Amino acid sequence: MGYFGASGAPGDLTYANYLRIGELLSLQRPRSDPVRHDEIPFIVVHQVSELWFRLVLHELDAVAAHLDRSHDEDVAEAARLLQRASSIVEVVASGIRLLETMRPVDFLAFRDQLKPGSGFQSAQFRELEFLLGFRDETVIPLLREDSKVEERLRRRLAAPSMRERFFACLFRRGFETDLGGASPEQRLASLRRIYEDPLRYPLEYGLCEGLVEIDERIGLWRLHHIAMVERVIGGKIGTGASVTAQREGVRYLRTTVGQKAFPELWEVRTTLGGTP
Repeated sequence: MGYFGASGAPGDLTYANYLRIGELLSLQRPRSDPVRHDEIPFIVVHQVSELWFRLVLHELDAVAAHLDRSHDEDVAEAARLLQRASSIVEVVASGIRLLETMRPVDFLAFRDQLKPGSGFQSAQFRELEFLLGFRDETVIPLLREDSKVEERLRRRLAAPSMRERFFACLFRRGFETDLGGASPEQRLASLRRIYEDPLRYPLEYGLCEGLVEIDERIGLWRLHHIAMVERVIGGKIGTGASVTAQREGVRYLRTTVGQKAFPELWEVRTTLGGTP
């Protein structure tokens, strides 16, 4: 993209001051003393992940707003932004590969300095879970964040989930998917209509597949994360604030695998083509 501005008079916009590069590069502050080599990449990967989580939330909040309006152009734009959000989750997952290059002994050299901090305490990832519909309110006190973060998480809990917005959107577009009135069988039958005739319902089909895609990407991220943790620390207990996570380590993480934000969109596939 080139430079954002000339390097002339003071106050001119430059690449560095627009992106606040100086501040950004000052935020990697290891706790090990002497500094262990692998602590720097460990910090960078997690900081970058938080930036990507911010962007995923930015995109999914826009998707939610489009679902609430439900017009043709909104459904099309929601599907487009879901593709972007899925691509971001894929990039976050790619950072795990870098962490896998750490030798177990190198991570153990600074791991004790991280206690009681843990990735379990990522407020933004919890926001993402809450938005998608994975809602475990008991994690909020364990995040050890300030009151503004807790308030933000509780707003997420109070707002409709993406699944609720999705079914409400389809209902406004003439499908029997109202969570307050339609039965599970009616909702599944409505989804089957869409999947059996995607050329007749191209907007709805694109939306459904966009939701399946991000559901799948998050599931793959969870699986890769578990494999990375086991590869680096084996069955050791976690470092975090959760007693369950501390006791069970990888076993705790495995309990999150298999969760689906949009189970009906996975179930409908079984109903296609005649007898399940």
